[in-house]
Amino acid sequence: MLEPGKTDRSFFLEGLNCVTCAAAIEKYSSRLYWVQEATVDTVTSRLTLKVKQPPSEEEMISTLQSLVEGIEPGVKVLPADLSDRSFLDPLRRRALTMFSVRVLPGLIFWALAALLPLGKDISTTLFIAAYLVSGWSVLGRALKNIFRGRVFDEYLLMSAATIGAISIGEFPEAVAVMLFFRTGEILEESAVEKARGSISSLVEIIPDQANMVTAEGNIRQVPSRSVSTGDRILIRPGERVPVDGIVIEGFSSLDTSSITGESMPRDVAPGDSLLAGFLNQGGTLRAETSRPLEDSAASRILKAIGNAGSRKTNTERFVTSIAKYYTPAVVIVASLLAVIPPLAGWGTFETWLYRALVFLVVSCPCALLISIPLGIFAGIGSASSRGILIKGGDILERLWRVKTIFLDKTGTLTNGEFRLAGAFPSSGRSPESLLRLAVTAETDSNHPLAAAVRSGWGKQPLPEPPLSAFERPGLGIEARTREGRILAGNRRFMLENGIEAPAPKKTGTVIHVAEGENYAGYLVVADTVKPEAFDAIRMLRDLGIERIFLLSGDLEASTSEVAEGLELDGAFGGLLPEEKVGLLEEEQGSDTGKGVTVFVGDGMNDAPVIARADVGISMGRVASDVTVDNADVVIMNDKVSGIPDVLKIAQKTKRVIWQNIALALGVKAGVLLLGAFGAATLWEAVFADVGVTVLAVLNSSRIHSINRSPGPWDNKNRGPFRPRS
Repeated sequence: MLEPGKTDRSFFLEGLNCVTCAAAIEKYSSRLYWVQEATVDTVTSRLTLKVKQPPSEEEMISTLQSLVEGIEPGVKVLPADLSDRSFLDPLRRRALTMFSVRVLPGLIFWALAALLPLGKDISTTLFIAAYLVSGWSVLGRALKNIFRGRVFDEYLLMSAATIGAISIGEFPEAVAVMLFFRTGEILEESAVEKARGSISSLVEIIPDQANMVTAEGNIRQVPSRSVSTGDRILIRPGERVPVDGIVIEGFSSLDTSSITGESMPRDVAPGDSLLAGFLNQGGTLRAETSRPLEDSAASRILKAIGNAGSRKTNTERFVTSIAKYYTPAVVIVASLLAVIPPLAGWGTFETWLYRALVFLVVSCPCALLISIPLGIFAGIGSASSRGILIKGGDILERLWRVKTIFLDKTGTLTNGEFRLAGAFPSSGRSPESLLRLAVTAETDSNHPLAAAVRSGWGKQPLPEPPLSAFERPGLGIEARTREGRILAGNRRFMLENGIEAPAPKKTGTVIHVAEGENYAGYLVVADTVKPEAFDAIRMLRDLGIERIFLLSGDLEASTSEVAEGLELDGAFGGLLPEEKVGLLEEEQGSDTGKGVTVFVGDGMNDAPVIARADVGISMGRVASDVTVDNADVVIMNDKVSGIPDVLKIAQKTKRVIWQNIALALGVKAGVLLLGAFGAATLWEAVFADVGVTVLAVLNSSRIHSINRSPGPWDNKNRGPFRPRS
């Protein structure tokens, strides 16, 4: 038995490409006594279950296999591990084979019977042969599904429509309907397989093998997933980085586009970080691994994309619920249409039966059901190609309605590369002694401000590290040395410790320093706004964002200076993490228009507010693991331009999805109406089913054509940050 806490289980449905079958698997899986909720993502062939005290793994797979086999024979249930190569198992290319076996022979027989003067008996024989070759499996599955209680599915609809057409002598149209139906299935499967290909390419960026450097200095190849934290590896020119790590020897240039979406190479030297999937384009590198493969950035991206399809949008749930009633309703209307008018003396049974058959063909819901998941997945795929990770279709849907954006300052709008701009000691101290105290306190801190303080010490050896140090997020650091206590942080931190800190005379981020109970002075460090921030803010305005605010733990003055330069709607400085959450909740509570509130940040301090936002966006390259895990969207390349990019993708995805829905419902309604009055034939009905499916697939592919927002490489960029006068 599994532990009660392990409530999420995932399985791959190898060979599943039918959207209505996926809906049926989802429906009947949710009825298992140990399942709380079931979702099936057609695009990734992934069945996700929320389970309660499940049976053993073997029993689960056996039960699911029996259930799936009853709905879609031939589909295999496999345990899902998105970091494993078994993820590629469902990615089979069967379209050409299916066309050759099921459609092409029937098409040849149909063409011979329809085009050659062979006589009625021979033509009829060829039509029946064409019908059986192309439709035998459809008839068989329709019969099986009836015995299993699945009456209203596409197989029964097509079987009834074509048998009815044959019964009134419409052999050419009956065979044509079956041929087009099978062709539509193949096109639908091909579209799904093409969408899966984007995931396949992501898996393939992670190499199977790593060059391990042994303790004796020898090189031996080992599986990438067997490499542990702290192991040393060798990456030769032309090889991909197998696991995340830190360069310890060598210089090179890396192609990072597979993870970050950046086209420009990145130069690395000892001390720089590497992510699994980066391509080494220059010299040989030696690196020390920082985490195992299953925890790498590439694996987390892969898992998030794989899980994205199981997080269904409200639109998808709405359309699925419509389809449940839509198909039975059309079947009932078709039955009434075939019987009532001729009984009332308004025509022959043959005429009205034909019109009812048109209704049956049109009622197949495939185009409606496949258009939404394909559109969602196209949007997620388009974002991932730009180095933006969207963790679910529901997130993409929320991004359609963004009205307010809160932006963190340091590392989000600014480069986060602070430089010491000045040291202002208190009376009786020298700048050097003040700096020594600050450097001692910040020796082991990973905060960007600490790095700026240490960089200001110059090339001299760093002072002796403290005996202990305790960091207070959003406030500062308290260090203990042999001589006593050192405090380094903001003014609030000083006041909490009973030390009066004067107002600074220079704009910038201020670090106040105290030794024991005595104030020692303050340091000022300065940051620079990212060059692309100006164009990004302008594009957010163009996309309809009504309010943009800046939140920061930095001093009010420097926060306001950045906000004014970027022409934002407001700025709040000197905030603790919980105060950022409070401001965001205040905005959420006051928004009566049900607009979505977004927070964009990067540091560990931002994790609470990112988790609380309607949509939390993390600047992933510098963000902490906690922040990335809490975020709904991760911008892997840290470009501010990624914020308008993801909103553009979301808005275009929305337009495409609703175009697909309107197209499917509009064309079907039109053909249904024409069919009722005898103005539409089975040919038009087939187009309303297969043709609309093809058009929806082609329309979804347009999402990939979205242009990127301008970046720092753009000649139109406005250059370095200059505050407004």
